[in-house]
Amino acid sequence: MLDFDLADLYETETKRLKEAVRRNIGRFLPDFMFELTKAELDGLRTQFATSKRGGTRYMPFAFTEQGVAMLASVLKLLLIGGF
Repeated sequence: MLDFDLADLYETETKRLKEAVRRNIGRFLPDFMFELTKAELDGLRTQFATSKRGGTRYMPFAFTEQGVAMLASVLKLLLIGGF
């Protein structure tokens, strides 16, 4: 799943989700998450007829199933003020 979809799911801003990930980057092993390249993002965009988002300043993170689980725990810390 992509970061902006997960931000919608967790009812937070994509910017805040990315901040939480970057602050806890050591928890995200390479097989949990990666950042898309511009070519990968452009390839995804061609699969959609319309885009609900404008241009992106930063490439989105893509999360595996394990990455989504880790993200949930990181965001839980954010919500309870554990960082």
